[in-house]
Amino acid sequence: MALHEELTAAQRCLDDLARSVDRLAQQVGAGLEIRRVRSDTEHLKESLALLRDAAPRQAPAPLVEMVPVPEQPYDQGLWTDVDDEGLGASGRRAP
Repeated sequence: MALHEELTAAQRCLDDLARSVDRLAQQVGAGLEIRRVRSDTEHLKESLALLRDAAPRQAPAPLVEMVPVPEQPYDQGLWTDVDDEGLGASGRRAP
């Protein structure tokens, strides 16, 4: 997986974690423990943002030049010195 995809997947996981922490806070209340978990989640988000900024940027893929294929049949003279691939040489028999 490419670095950008890994960072995006980590961001999605952190977003899910933040939503889960919010649901827990509603059930447990706003005690010291939940504030610490929420703070740790925010630190992870900040750390991931720093990592994303420090990650090398991917160079765009080089453009591939399109090669036109002619519609007319190829010159049969191009194939005089080759064997039929998979069929063996013409005029010879298999052992």
